[in-house]
Amino acid sequence: MRPYDAFLLMSFGGPEKNDDVIPFLENVTRGRGIPRERLAEVGEHYFLFDGVSPINQQCRDLVAAIRADFDAHGVDLPVYWGNRNWDPYLADTVRQMVKDGVRRVVALATSAYSSYSSHRQYLEDIDRARAEVGPDAPEIDLIRPYFDHPGFVDALVDHTRAALDRLPADLRGEARLLYSAHSIPMAMARASGDPRADHGPGGAYAAQLAEVARLVTERLGGGHDYEVVYQSRSGPPSQPWLEPDINDRLEELAADGVRAVAVVPHGFVSDHMEVKYDLDVEAAQTARKLGIHLVRAHAPGTHPAFVAMVRHLVAERAESPVPRTGLSRLTPAGHTCGPDCCRIR
Repeated sequence: MRPYDAFLLMSFGGPEKNDDVIPFLENVTRGRGIPRERLAEVGEHYFLFDGVSPINQQCRDLVAAIRADFDAHGVDLPVYWGNRNWDPYLADTVRQMVKDGVRRVVALATSAYSSYSSHRQYLEDIDRARAEVGPDAPEIDLIRPYFDHPGFVDALVDHTRAALDRLPADLRGEARLLYSAHSIPMAMARASGDPRADHGPGGAYAAQLAEVARLVTERLGGGHDYEVVYQSRSGPPSQPWLEPDINDRLEELAADGVRAVAVVPHGFVSDHMEVKYDLDVEAAQTARKLGIHLVRAHAPGTHPAFVAMVRHLVAERAESPVPRTGLSRLTPAGHTCGPDCCRIR
């Protein structure tokens, strides 16, 4: 795995007790002028779970799984973890790397797709953390978006099949697959990916989501109707975001006589708060009200194929001049983004 001497898992971060919730949300929304009353409203989602976001423990579990996989395959890289918005903060992790003598790092973000918030912002996080630490900070190379890597797709296939098996037998075959991802503003969506490529009005982000939905459905045998829906919208009604919202779509499907759906959170790496609240609480309540049987698949998490994918991507970045593992024509052409890739104008 040379030229690297460490691996870094980068994530969003989340609170782990009630007192953390508002300070965490202030970190997330800093500079956006969002009133404290709105933060308190969003904080209610976390208070339902005693202020604990699942994401930090899921990162701990993933770090442990990556370490075990590296050890089992002779990969001699220490594994670090740093967050954007909560402890362990990325800059603190980079400081620890300096103390440990680390000089060059390969990093993976817990987001598989191309957009400002899911890829470019992690590059900005790296630059900010290195600047804060100073001239001794190690070089950090971020692994490219990996949405169509077999390890990501196959983990979703297994979890979706398991979810379908939880439906009543007489509804299983007719269940519609709703692939759900975090909605983003249309301005951000249009800017996602290489600006020289035409990915349609939703940009590379929406195109990649559609491609993963197709890949997973095909691997399941192709017997289910499917579509991409969105969740977790947070902007004002006047600002267009990617649609349809999952709750609105459930209303329409019920009117069309659909009796069962399997929701696949293919836009996410782990079952964090947006999955636990927006799908397991809000969408589940909507489905019950409409008389629809709803099951939810797990995100990749620590599925063995996903964990092995991390090792494969580290090797790819270390050994190959171009990405070599992808299941679609949308696989990134290079390891690094262009200067204007995913930049919101």
